[in-house]
Amino acid sequence: MVDYTKRPKSPAQQPPPAQPPGQPYGQPPPPQAGGVNMSKVSLTKSAPSVSLTKTAGTTGVLRVNLNWNSRPADAGGGGFLKRLASAAGGGAIDLDLGCLYEYADGSKGVIQALGNAFRGQHSLGGGQSIAWLDGDDRSGRSTGGENLMVDLQYTQLIRRILVFALIYEGVPNWGQADAVVTMFPANGPQIEVRLDEHDPRARICAIAMLENRGGELVVNREVRYVHGGQDVLDRTYGWGMDWTPGRK
Repeated sequence: MVDYTKRPKSPAQQPPPAQPPGQPYGQPPPPQAGGVNMSKVSLTKSAPSVSLTKTAGTTGVLRVNLNWNSRPADAGGGGFLKRLASAAGGGAIDLDLGCLYEYADGSKGVIQALGNAFRGQHSLGGGQSIAWLDGDDRSGRSTGGENLMVDLQYTQLIRRILVFALIYEGVPNWGQADAVVTMFPANGPQIEVRLDEHDPRARICAIAMLENRGGELVVNREVRYVHGGQDVLDRTYGWGMDWTPGRK
Protein backbone atom coordinates (compact mmCIF):
# COMPACT_ATOMS: atom_id res chain seq x y z
CA MET A 1 0.00 0.00 0.00
CA VAL A 2 1.33 3.43 -0.93
CA ASP A 3 1.04 6.25 1.62
CA TYR A 4 0.49 9.36 -0.47
CA THR A 5 0.91 11.59 2.57
CA LYS A 6 4.60 10.66 2.74
CA ARG A 7 6.01 10.80 -0.73
CA PRO A 8 9.71 10.05 -1.29
CA LYS A 9 11.66 13.15 -2.21
CA SER A 10 12.69 13.36 -5.84
CA PRO A 11 16.32 14.29 -6.62
CA ALA A 12 16.69 18.08 -7.06
CA GLN A 13 17.87 17.71 -10.65
CA GLN A 14 14.80 15.75 -11.74
CA PRO A 15 11.44 17.40 -12.53
CA PRO A 16 8.32 16.18 -10.74
CA PRO A 17 6.48 13.35 -12.49
CA ALA A 18 3.90 14.35 -15.06
CA GLN A 19 0.29 14.34 -13.86
CA PRO A 20 -2.66 13.21 -15.98
CA PRO A 21 -4.46 16.10 -17.72
CA GLY A 22 -6.86 17.94 -15.43
CA GLN A 23 -5.42 16.48 -12.22
CA PRO A 24 -3.80 18.81 -9.63
CA TYR A 25 -0.22 18.18 -8.61
CA GLY A 26 0.22 16.34 -5.36
CA GLN A 27 -2.94 14.26 -5.76
CA PRO A 28 -2.82 10.48 -6.24
CA PRO A 29 -3.99 9.13 -9.59
CA PRO A 30 -7.58 7.87 -9.75
CA PRO A 31 -8.14 4.11 -9.44
CA GLN A 32 -7.90 2.22 -12.70
CA ALA A 33 -11.05 0.76 -14.20
CA GLY A 34 -11.41 -2.91 -13.43
CA GLY A 35 -9.44 -2.69 -10.18
CA VAL A 36 -10.28 -4.80 -7.14
CA ASN A 37 -12.99 -3.37 -4.91
CA MET A 38 -11.76 -4.18 -1.41
CA SER A 39 -15.17 -3.32 0.07
CA LYS A 40 -16.96 -6.07 -1.90
CA VAL A 41 -16.13 -9.62 -2.98
CA SER A 42 -18.16 -11.02 -5.89
CA LEU A 43 -18.42 -14.81 -6.03
CA THR A 44 -18.38 -16.20 -9.56
CA LYS A 45 -18.00 -19.57 -11.29
CA SER A 46 -14.25 -19.03 -11.57
CA ALA A 47 -13.92 -17.73 -7.98
CA PRO A 48 -16.82 -19.33 -6.07
CA SER A 49 -15.59 -19.25 -2.46
CA VAL A 50 -14.41 -16.84 0.22
CA SER A 51 -13.46 -17.40 3.85
CA LEU A 52 -15.30 -15.21 6.33
CA THR A 53 -12.72 -16.18 8.91
CA LYS A 54 -9.81 -14.87 6.83
CA THR A 55 -11.62 -11.61 6.01
CA ALA A 56 -12.32 -10.93 9.71
CA GLY A 57 -16.04 -11.45 9.20
CA THR A 58 -16.78 -13.97 11.98
CA THR A 59 -17.89 -11.46 14.62
CA GLY A 60 -21.24 -9.79 15.17
CA VAL A 61 -24.32 -10.56 13.05
CA LEU A 62 -24.10 -11.40 9.34
CA ARG A 63 -26.99 -9.93 7.33
CA VAL A 64 -27.90 -11.84 4.17
CA ASN A 65 -30.02 -9.63 1.91
CA LEU A 66 -32.01 -10.73 -1.15
CA ASN A 67 -32.96 -7.91 -3.49
CA TRP A 68 -33.48 -6.99 -7.14
CA ASN A 69 -31.74 -4.32 -9.18
CA SER A 70 -34.03 -1.79 -10.89
CA ARG A 71 -34.12 -2.24 -14.66
CA PRO A 72 -34.18 0.92 -16.84
CA ALA A 73 -37.43 -0.18 -18.46
CA ASP A 74 -39.03 -0.57 -15.04
CA ALA A 75 -38.30 2.95 -13.80
CA GLY A 76 -41.99 3.85 -13.72
CA GLY A 77 -42.24 3.41 -9.95
CA GLY A 78 -43.65 0.87 -7.57
CA GLY A 79 -41.88 -1.70 -5.40
CA PHE A 80 -39.24 -3.93 -6.91
CA LEU A 81 -41.48 -7.01 -6.69
CA LYS A 82 -44.27 -5.06 -8.39
CA ARG A 83 -41.88 -4.15 -11.23
CA LEU A 84 -40.81 -7.78 -11.41
CA ALA A 85 -44.42 -8.91 -11.68
CA SER A 86 -45.02 -6.41 -14.48
CA ALA A 87 -41.97 -7.61 -16.39
CA ALA A 88 -43.09 -11.22 -16.01
CA GLY A 89 -46.45 -10.38 -17.52
CA GLY A 90 -48.32 -12.12 -14.68
CA GLY A 91 -49.84 -11.39 -11.30
CA ALA A 92 -48.07 -10.36 -8.13
CA ILE A 93 -44.98 -12.39 -7.30
CA ASP A 94 -44.25 -13.42 -3.72
CA LEU A 95 -40.56 -14.26 -3.50
CA ASP A 96 -39.16 -15.57 -0.21
CA LEU A 97 -35.68 -15.82 1.27
CA GLY A 98 -34.92 -18.83 3.45
CA CYS A 99 -32.30 -21.34 4.47
CA LEU A 100 -31.75 -24.94 5.46
CA TYR A 101 -29.51 -25.24 8.50
CA GLU A 102 -27.53 -28.03 10.12
CA TYR A 103 -25.80 -27.38 13.44
CA ALA A 104 -22.79 -29.11 14.95
CA ASP A 105 -24.96 -31.12 17.36
CA GLY A 106 -26.80 -32.70 14.40
CA SER A 107 -29.99 -30.63 14.66
CA LYS A 108 -31.49 -29.67 11.30
CA GLY A 109 -34.31 -27.44 10.16
CA VAL A 110 -35.58 -24.76 7.81
CA ILE A 111 -35.97 -21.01 8.32
CA GLN A 112 -38.59 -19.46 6.04
CA ALA A 113 -41.82 -17.47 6.03
CA LEU A 114 -43.77 -20.57 5.03
CA GLY A 115 -45.18 -22.07 8.21
CA ASN A 116 -44.03 -19.00 10.17
CA ALA A 117 -40.65 -20.67 10.73
CA PHE A 118 -38.87 -17.33 11.10
CA ARG A 119 -36.43 -18.70 13.70
CA GLY A 120 -36.33 -22.36 12.84
CA GLN A 121 -37.05 -25.21 15.20
CA HIS A 122 -33.91 -25.05 17.35
CA SER A 123 -32.68 -22.30 19.65
CA LEU A 124 -30.04 -21.79 22.32
CA GLY A 125 -30.69 -21.26 26.01
CA GLY A 126 -32.96 -18.30 26.72
CA GLY A 127 -34.56 -18.52 23.28
CA GLN A 128 -31.52 -17.06 21.50
CA SER A 129 -31.35 -18.12 17.82
CA ILE A 130 -28.29 -18.70 15.69
CA ALA A 131 -30.18 -17.64 12.54
CA TRP A 132 -33.51 -15.92 11.86
CA LEU A 133 -35.52 -13.97 9.26
CA ASP A 134 -36.42 -10.33 9.84
CA GLY A 135 -39.85 -10.65 8.20
CA ASP A 136 -41.83 -11.50 5.09
CA ASP A 137 -42.35 -8.86 2.40
CA ARG A 138 -45.43 -9.94 0.44
CA SER A 139 -46.36 -6.54 -1.00
CA GLY A 140 -43.19 -5.77 -2.94
CA ARG A 141 -43.03 -2.30 -1.38
CA SER A 142 -40.00 -2.90 0.85
CA THR A 143 -36.92 -1.44 -0.81
CA GLY A 144 -34.75 -3.38 1.66
CA GLY A 145 -35.93 -6.77 0.43
CA GLU A 146 -35.81 -9.65 2.90
CA ASN A 147 -32.97 -10.37 5.31
CA LEU A 148 -31.62 -13.50 6.94
CA MET A 149 -29.52 -12.89 10.06
CA VAL A 150 -26.77 -15.24 11.26
CA ASP A 151 -25.12 -14.62 14.66
CA LEU A 152 -21.46 -15.35 13.95
CA GLN A 153 -20.46 -15.53 17.59
CA TYR A 154 -21.87 -19.06 17.34
CA THR A 155 -19.75 -20.05 14.33
CA GLN A 156 -18.46 -23.12 16.19
CA LEU A 157 -22.07 -24.35 16.50
CA ILE A 158 -22.73 -24.14 12.74
CA ARG A 159 -22.06 -27.07 10.42
CA ARG A 160 -23.68 -25.62 7.29
CA ILE A 161 -26.38 -23.15 6.22
CA LEU A 162 -27.83 -23.25 2.68
CA VAL A 163 -29.37 -19.92 1.61
CA PHE A 164 -32.15 -20.21 -0.98
CA ALA A 165 -34.81 -18.12 -2.72
CA LEU A 166 -38.31 -19.39 -3.40
CA ILE A 167 -40.97 -17.98 -5.72
CA TYR A 168 -44.01 -18.83 -3.60
CA GLU A 169 -46.55 -17.34 -6.01
CA GLY A 170 -46.33 -16.01 -9.55
CA VAL A 171 -44.38 -16.82 -12.69
CA PRO A 172 -40.79 -18.04 -12.06
CA ASN A 173 -39.14 -15.41 -14.23
CA TRP A 174 -35.63 -15.33 -12.75
CA GLY A 175 -34.16 -13.67 -15.84
CA GLN A 176 -36.26 -10.52 -15.43
CA ALA A 177 -35.61 -10.42 -11.68
CA ASP A 178 -31.87 -9.72 -11.98
CA ALA A 179 -31.68 -10.89 -8.37
CA VAL A 180 -28.64 -10.45 -6.15
CA VAL A 181 -27.77 -11.68 -2.68
CA THR A 182 -25.41 -9.52 -0.65
CA MET A 183 -23.93 -10.60 2.67
CA PHE A 184 -23.04 -7.84 5.09
CA PRO A 185 -20.66 -9.00 7.85
CA ALA A 186 -20.02 -6.74 10.82
CA ASN A 187 -16.37 -6.60 9.72
CA GLY A 188 -14.67 -7.21 6.41
CA PRO A 189 -15.89 -6.80 2.83
CA GLN A 190 -19.42 -7.42 1.59
CA ILE A 191 -19.95 -10.67 -0.31
CA GLU A 192 -22.11 -10.61 -3.44
CA VAL A 193 -23.73 -13.51 -5.30
CA ARG A 194 -25.64 -12.61 -8.46
CA LEU A 195 -28.31 -14.92 -9.83
CA ASP A 196 -26.89 -14.53 -13.33
CA GLU A 197 -28.00 -17.98 -14.50
CA HIS A 198 -31.69 -18.67 -15.02
CA ASP A 199 -34.12 -21.59 -15.26
CA PRO A 200 -37.75 -20.59 -15.97
CA ARG A 201 -38.97 -24.06 -14.94
CA ALA A 202 -37.64 -23.85 -11.38
CA ARG A 203 -39.28 -22.18 -8.39
CA ILE A 204 -36.32 -22.58 -6.01
CA CYS A 205 -32.72 -21.44 -6.38
CA ALA A 206 -29.99 -22.57 -3.96
CA ILE A 207 -27.87 -19.41 -3.76
CA ALA A 208 -24.98 -19.90 -1.35
CA MET A 209 -23.67 -22.32 1.27
CA LEU A 210 -22.08 -21.20 4.55
CA GLU A 211 -19.99 -24.11 5.76
CA ASN A 212 -17.76 -24.64 8.79
CA ARG A 213 -14.57 -26.27 7.55
CA GLY A 214 -12.44 -27.11 10.55
CA GLY A 215 -13.39 -23.94 12.39
CA GLU A 216 -13.15 -21.78 9.26
CA LEU A 217 -16.48 -20.39 8.01
CA VAL A 218 -16.49 -20.45 4.21
CA VAL A 219 -19.11 -19.00 1.84
CA ASN A 220 -19.54 -20.91 -1.44
CA ARG A 221 -21.56 -19.75 -4.45
CA GLU A 222 -24.19 -22.29 -5.56
CA VAL A 223 -26.75 -20.60 -7.92
CA ARG A 224 -28.35 -23.99 -8.49
CA TYR A 225 -31.98 -24.21 -9.59
CA VAL A 226 -34.22 -26.99 -8.29
CA HIS A 227 -37.31 -28.40 -10.03
CA GLY A 228 -39.66 -28.96 -7.11
CA GLY A 229 -40.21 -27.79 -3.56
CA GLN A 230 -38.12 -27.66 -0.42
CA ASP A 231 -38.20 -31.46 -0.19
CA VAL A 232 -36.37 -31.69 -3.52
CA LEU A 233 -33.87 -29.05 -2.36
CA ASP A 234 -33.37 -31.18 0.77
CA ARG A 235 -32.65 -34.33 -1.25
CA THR A 236 -30.36 -32.46 -3.62
CA TYR A 237 -28.10 -31.40 -0.74
CA GLY A 238 -28.59 -34.46 1.48
CA TRP A 239 -30.31 -32.82 4.46
CA GLY A 240 -32.50 -35.84 5.24
CA MET A 241 -35.58 -34.16 6.76
CA ASP A 242 -39.27 -35.06 6.52
CA TRP A 243 -41.54 -32.54 4.80
CA THR A 244 -45.29 -31.84 4.90
CA PRO A 245 -47.29 -29.32 2.81
CA GLY A 246 -47.61 -25.86 4.35
CA ARG A 247 -48.95 -22.39 3.67
CA LYS A 248 -48.33 -18.86 4.88
